[in-house]
Amino acid sequence: MERLDPRVRFVWAIGAIARALVVGVVATGIVVFLTDRSIWIGFGVGAVVLALGLGHALLRYRIWRFEVQDDALYLERGVLTRVRTVVPYVRIQHVDTQRGPVDRIAGIGSVVVYTAGSRGADVAIPGLDPERATALQHRLRSLVGESESEDAV
Repeated sequence: MERLDPRVRFVWAIGAIARALVVGVVATGIVVFLTDRSIWIGFGVGAVVLALGLGHALLRYRIWRFEVQDDALYLERGVLTRVRTVVPYVRIQHVDTQRGPVDRIAGIGSVVVYTAGSRGADVAIPGLDPERATALQHRLRSLVGESESEDAV
């Protein structure tokens, strides 16, 4: 199975830092305005959230895998709850590539696979080199085309 680009850890770490800052500021505000305790409690809460977020980002990277199989796209992900997803090519509607601002800074992108279905009708593969994302998009598109011709009645 294929792993994600290691640069995705940077993107996920930026998200963890942003969340820790927000939680730390809110906790500090609560401590300062609602209690007479030290502001270090708020900083401590932010530090704990930061440590948990960075740990989650590292574990998430170690677990995330995907594979383009003969008849389906297979994904494994999840830290606390492991999720294994099989997306048959006949269910794929279209495939996009995406690059957000932090992704562009890190030099990575994502492939988003939109499927026919009601629950979770899209699957994203984050943390891909832009060339790999484009190549994967084209490969999935060709495999979808092949599966449509085989599935035709």
